[in-house]
Amino acid sequence: MSYNDAPPRPSSRPQPGPNVRAPYRSTARHAARRLPAYVYWRRRALVVLGAITLMMFSYYGITLALALNNPSYGAGLQARMAEWGRQHGFGAIVTWAETEYNKMHPAKVGGNANTGQIGTGTVNVKVTATQPLPPPKNIKSPSALPFPGEGVWKPAGRFTANGIPGVYETFLQPDAIHTSYIVGLAWMDPKVLSAQLYSGSQIPGGGPYTYTAPISAQASTSVVSVFNAGFRMGDANGGYYTDNKMVIPLRPGGASAIIYKDGTMSVGMWGRDFHMTPQVASVRQNLNLIVDGGKAVPGLANPNAIAWGKTLGGTFNVWRSGLGVTANGALVYVGGPALSINDLAATLVRAGAVRGMELDINSDWVDYGTFTGPLGQPINGSNGTNLLSTMTYTPAHFFASWWRRDFFVMSIRPKYMNASTAAAASKG
Repeated sequence: MSYNDAPPRPSSRPQPGPNVRAPYRSTARHAARRLPAYVYWRRRALVVLGAITLMMFSYYGITLALALNNPSYGAGLQARMAEWGRQHGFGAIVTWAETEYNKMHPAKVGGNANTGQIGTGTVNVKVTATQPLPPPKNIKSPSALPFPGEGVWKPAGRFTANGIPGVYETFLQPDAIHTSYIVGLAWMDPKVLSAQLYSGSQIPGGGPYTYTAPISAQASTSVVSVFNAGFRMGDANGGYYTDNKMVIPLRPGGASAIIYKDGTMSVGMWGRDFHMTPQVASVRQNLNLIVDGGKAVPGLANPNAIAWGKTLGGTFNVWRSGLGVTANGALVYVGGPALSINDLAATLVRAGAVRGMELDINSDWVDYGTFTGPLGQPINGSNGTNLLSTMTYTPAHFFASWWRRDFFVMSIRPKYMNASTAAAASKG
């Protein structure tokens, strides 16, 4: 056998078995199966997007659940969901939903006024001391069929130590058409009462503030009445100043409720009627004036006007509130159902307002209450009575720590807390 015919020597290197792929073959096939790079980036993007979506739904779900169980967001689920929506950037959707709801549920036309809606109002009280400002004059009803006692002012709430009422109340139909509804009015004497703006962590936000809910036991010894402020600041088209701090810049031309450091309160246009001085304690703006020069301002009945709030618009007859000032400085609050913004302005004018502004709207946010109890002694919400019995909250919520909106408090001035000094003040 020749050398060339000899069998090959066995190799010391292991040979691949029948089921083992050669290395060069494995690499080649793997490269053939590899997807383009953009596919992997797309997969990563979808994973990230899915994670973000899950986080967002979790966040919105948790915050909505908390809101639906939070009384400061409203008394009912509908109000709480609306507040949550506005707080989380869904204001346009909420406004659309409320608009459609009010289109389908308009205020009733005609009918007889239900006087059971009337809240407080002391009957047959003889005021023996001299009122610093002349008591308000009775108001003629806008309806051809007034109900008994309509437009007649009666004292309400705590009196001064020598028997002067700081608040009078009366009740009117909102207009000549929606005659089954009743609107409440409160007249306040700023010479007897001192005003204070209480700020909230929700409205205007921020803080802490010197005056905030709950009303303290010490402050309650002189409180006579409490009432709501304006819109959420995102819808108010205005600013907020208190505690020597410009929380939100004040808008020139904005309707403003101003309180000076001596407790005097008024209503007017910022930059025309009021300017910033060291004597200013608080300014709360809300939209534009609805009463000026003793008349309703032009354009209130225009359904497309948004100067007085895009929320619900001005033409819907819903729960609204407003604040005005008379020529002699008295304050007038109006609040109740079935009010268009034009009706609200007309009611303020009937009560003698020369300037007036809209405050908050919707049944959950229109609040006015007066308080009784011995002067100089602490009281709580149980001493309060709503201006209208149909108002959603009782005055007790102003004494609750969970209340996070801003509001106004009217209290007996110190000089009227003592009988002897009150008598001297009333003579002077």
